[in-house]
Formats: sequence, C-alpha cells, structure tokens
Amino acid sequence: MSELSDNPNLKEINAYKKKLNWGDIPNIYHLAASSLGDIDGILTHGFDSAYKQILNKNNWNIELLNGEKKITGEIIVSEKPKISLRHIYDEQNYELHCYPIIKDERAIIAHRNNPDCPFTKWIPEIMQMLFRVNSLIPFIVYTFQNGDKADFALMRYANARVEQLIEQLSQSFDIVEIKGYSVAEFCKELYRNRPHFHLTELLDESEEMED
Repeated sequence: MSELSDNPNLKEINAYKKKLNWGDIPNIYHLAASSLGDIDGILTHGFDSAYKQILNKNNWNIELLNGEKKITGEIIVSEKPKISLRHIYDEQNYELHCYPIIKDERAIIAHRNNPDCPFTKWIPEIMQMLFRVNSLIPFIVYTFQNGDKADFALMRYANARVEQLIEQLSQSFDIVEIKGYSVAEFCKELYRNRPHFHLTELLDESEEMED
C-alpha cells in the first residue's frame, strides 16, 4: 500500500501506519485506533452498549410515540423519540452523551414509566454515555505536533465515524439539538491555538457550549 484511498477504513489506515513506521506503532496511536475499532463494532458485534440500548424499541414509550406492537412483535411508531446529544471532552477522552427530551427539556435524572418520557425506562448511569473514544485528545495533540499521514487519516476517520453514528441515530430519533464541539470543530479550535495548544482553555470553552 503506497498511499491511502480517499476514504480509507480503519484496517487500511492501520496497515499504512505500519508501513510508514516499519511495523513500530506508537502506543498513543494504538490506544486511539483500538478504541475506534471498538466503536466500529457497536452495531456489528454482539456486545451490549448504551448506543444499542436506546435503539431497542422494546424500551420506547409506544403510547407517547403514537405507536403499536404488532402480533409479530414488530414495533411501529408514528413519531420519533426526541433526544439531545452532547459532545463531551476531558483531557484524555471523547464521549457522546444522550438525553431524552421530556416536555421540551433535557432530562438528566432517571425516569421509569414516565408518560412524558420517550423511553419506558431511562437510567443515565448506563444509558447516557453512548460511546467513548479513549485517548483521542492526546492523540490529536500528538498528531498536530508530530503526526504523519496515517495519524491525520486516523484523526479524520474518528470524526467521520462519530458523524456516521449520529446520522444513524437521526434515522430513528428526532435529535432536537447537538451541543459542544464536533470532533472536527475541536481539532480546528485546537490547531488555531498552536504552537502551545491551550487544551485546558479549549476544554473549558467546550463545557460552556454544553450548558
């Protein structure tokens, strides 16, 4: 593989990284790439996740959504559940958080059998964080400072994968708002602060955007 394709998958990016580094993969790259590999498996592998849980229509408030459960077990709804999404960052990781919308407000506490909640059961501790990309933030900083073509490709892949997962959610949910910097926006803001990369200030700014 001499060069990457225009839209490489994770396997292609990893192979290209190995080629550029003669098989010696930096740990910071490995951590981010491994986490993105887990993200790729959210819908294709059998393990459970909050992302898959909220897509389970058996936990949807069918009455609120003007739906019905057919004899076959299939659930049909006339209205999509309303949710809010948040891009969350700390000094190490990126997370996508989800909140149900109840009476036009973002719900931050647990709800069970609330007729106004789009889910029959909402448990923030196990359902709010849809997924995490571990070590993404130090990897982004590393890429801007010392990265090669494979590193930048992995950074772009991370943004594309998150956007794809949000797009998949939009097919089943009415996403009324998305707060915080997207991965691409976070990268742009961080790069704008080079060469010192004022990460703390950017994280504080990102938190303000979430409020």
